Amino acid sequence: MKYGLFFLLLFLTGCSVSKNPLRKQVKLLQKGILTDDTSYVYALPYEKGKTFRVIQGYFSRFTHKERAALDFNMKRGTQITAAREGVVVRVKEDGDRGGLNKKYRPYGNNIVIQHSDGTRAGYWHLQKEGGLVTVGDTVKKGQLIGLSGKTGYAATPHLHFLVWRSAGGQWQQIATRFETSKGIKYLRGWKKYKNDSPE
Repeated sequence: MKYGLFFLLLFLTGCSVSKNPLRKQVKLLQKGILTDDTSYVYALPYEKGKTFRVIQGYFSRFTHKERAALDFNMKRGTQITAAREGVVVRVKEDGDRGGLNKKYRPYGNNIVIQHSDGTRAGYWHLQKEGGLVTVGDTVKKGQLIGLSGKTGYAATPHLHFLVWRSAGGQWQQIATRFETSKGIKYLRGWKKYKNDSPE
C-alpha cells in the first residue's frame, strides 16, 4: 500500500488531539459553518496544474496535535513554489538526514518567507541543497523556491507548510485559505487539491 506505513502510524498514535481553541475554529471554517472573506488567499505551494494530497491537516493526531500546519505528500525533488509574495528571511539546506525520530529535527531543511502584513510562511523538509532562493530575495506568488525532500523529523517525503503571525510579542500559527480548482478552501486532511491559480 502506497501510504501503508504512514497511515498505520497515524492510527497507532491514539485519539488525543489538541485542545487549542483554534482547532475548533478551523474545523468550523473547513465545514463552512464559519465564513471568512477577509483573510489572505494563498496559492497552493506547488506548480500550476499539479495535484497533491494533504496527508496531515491542521491539528491532526500524528505530529500536528498542536500545529496549524499542512503536510503535502510529495516525492523528493518536487518543485515547491511560493504560496504568497514576500522576502526570504531564512534558508537552511545543509541537512542530509531524516526519519521518524525527533533526533532528526535539526536536519530539517527549510525556507521562511516574510509577507507584507508581517506574517511568515515556512516550507519544511526540503532536500539537501534544495533551496533555490537566498536570504534577502524578493519572491513572487507562484515562483519556484525549492525542492521537496525528507530531511528532519519526517516519516515520508513531503512538504510541511505553515504560516505564523506575531501576536503580543509571540509567534502564533494560523490556518490559511487557499485557491484550489474547486474554489477558495481551508484544506482538509486526506483530500487532494489541484493548483488552478491564475498566472
